[in-house]
Amino acid sequence: MNVRDGMTKVILSVGPAHTLREAARLMSARRVGAAVVVDPSHPAIGILTERDILDSIGAGQNPDDELVADHRTADVVFASPGWTLEQAASAMSAGNFRHLIVIDGHDVAGLLSMRDIVRCWTGAGVPVSA
Repeated sequence: MNVRDGMTKVILSVGPAHTLREAARLMSARRVGAAVVVDPSHPAIGILTERDILDSIGAGQNPDDELVADHRTADVVFASPGWTLEQAASAMSAGNFRHLIVIDGHDVAGLLSMRDIVRCWTGAGVPVSA
């Protein structure tokens, strides 16, 4: 199976000026653990994950004052739709993260989470390998 088979094609995107609380509400409403951060003034695509929000709150920061721009991950590892799920899982494991933005050409094609990979493997009857 490939990344294109497991990725979520409808993704949540947030802007850098959203507060962490606004981003958390949107993520909760969509029941997703990550949002793509699109910033017209910054050419690179970023990602905000539930871990980023948790780290901020755990550090005593106010989610109503903190902006996505200050907590997004800008050093993102991207996946190709043609990668195998094994390649994606290996990249996630090596980088210690649970989400990959999937890029097709210059466009965001989707988002792949570790949960998506597990769902594909267990749904297809393929054993999960470490």
